Amino acid sequence: MDKEKVLNLAKLARIEMGDEEAEKLSHEFDAILDYVGEVKKISTTNNQRPTTNNFPIRNIMRADDNPHESGVYTEKILNEAPAREGNYFKVKKIL
Repeated sequence: MDKEKVLNLAKLARIEMGDEEAEKLSHEFDAILDYVGEVKKISTTNNQRPTTNNFPIRNIMRADDNPHESGVYTEKILNEAPAREGNYFKVKKIL
């Protein structure tokens, strides 16, 4: 890919680019496209994907042994808020 094609591509993508950077990228595009060509050659039909049989799935979270009573901290938390409306935080409308 030559410098002019890189500059045209940058223009289409609305990217500002100087001549020196375009010249440098023109050589890199060839390497990138060669690599993509190599990746395309790899056969994906015989690849095996790992299954759950190979890796046991388990829950790693601890059981909640002594949960606190619902609403115990609600008032304390709401009192820390800059503004509230009933049992809710009051925030500015953004949409």
